[in-house]
Parts: sequence; C-alpha cells; structure tokens
Amino acid sequence: MIDANKPAAEPGHTQILIVEDNLYNFRLMARLLALHGMENCEWLVSGAQVAEPAGSPDLSHGFDLVLMDIYLPREDGYQLLARLRRNPGFAGTPIVAVTADATPDNLRRAREAGFDGFIGKPISPARFPDQVCQLLRGEPVWELG
Repeated sequence: MIDANKPAAEPGHTQILIVEDNLYNFRLMARLLALHGMENCEWLVSGAQVAEPAGSPDLSHGFDLVLMDIYLPREDGYQLLARLRRNPGFAGTPIVAVTADATPDNLRRAREAGFDGFIGKPISPARFPDQVCQLLRGEPVWELG
C-alpha cells in the first residue's frame, strides 16, 4: 500500500524492483528509467526468486517501487502480490501491475487485489518515466495504455 507519509524518493536514489519474465520488457523499462536518473533497478524473472536466497533482493534497504508483470512463470502477479504484502520488507512499498493484458476487467481485478496502480503494455516511452515519477510521489496511476 502507498504510504502517504513516506517522503518521495529522488530519482537518483530510487530503488525499483522489476518483476518481469521478458528480457526485452525489462531492458526497455530499465533504460527508460535510467534516462531519467533512475538507475537502481533490480530484476527478477519470477516471484519464486523473491523467496530463493540466491535470487532474493536485499530487503533490508527496502524498495521505493515494485513494477510487476501479472503473468509470471510458476506464480502469477496476484499470488506474488499477496505474498509481498505479508513480507515486512515491502511494507509501504507501492506495487504496480504492468501487463499486456490491459483490459478494463484486469484493471478492476488489479484494484480489487490490492495493487497500487496499473500500467498497460506496451508501455509508452513518452509516458512511462512520468508514470513512475507519479507513483514515487504517491500519486495513483491506473492506465490501460
């Protein structure tokens, strides 16, 4: 859940976790963010990696934002969202669905499941960095694309 009292991270100091099974999509997001000073992106291919010691991100520093695909191998984004919400390392961290299945029904389902935002794919290179900045400021983003 978004913590309105948490100060917004400055672009150069943000820690963003991208959970995405498609290398091209990860590279695109990471490059667009890097062009706007957000270079600290960690990549996980599946939700299972969050629980695997070798693939686990260091949760001690906390992430400012999680961008998560909905359709992931072994565990979908909804299952992973529920698990991350139970993890104290993600308390107050906005978790945003980023999916190619950008339909009004999926947007509604993401809201009901407890995601803090929704960005439809294909992501817009012109809009994506602004969407992320909005999210980092605690402002909602619910866009089909």
